[in-house]
Amino acid sequence: MSTTVQARLDPETQKTLDSLVRHLGLTPSEVVREGVKLLGRLNLPRRRRKIIGLGKFDSGIPDLATNPKYMEDYGR
Repeated sequence: MSTTVQARLDPETQKTLDSLVRHLGLTPSEVVREGVKLLGRLNLPRRRRKIIGLGKFDSGIPDLATNPKYMEDYGR
């Protein structure tokens, strides 16, 4: 899918774009696309990662992870 975007650039921004085109060897469109991607990675909120299976199983024992009595004979 292709979308066309037009932008008016002030002289300083145009010089920066021209410099990036020469330095990177990319087309102006490629420089703009990479710039938009970079700004998106820097500024968009990241989704929090979820732990798979978290809260999915209930043993019915509220202190299972903290009570040492449940570790007796573990691994024997």
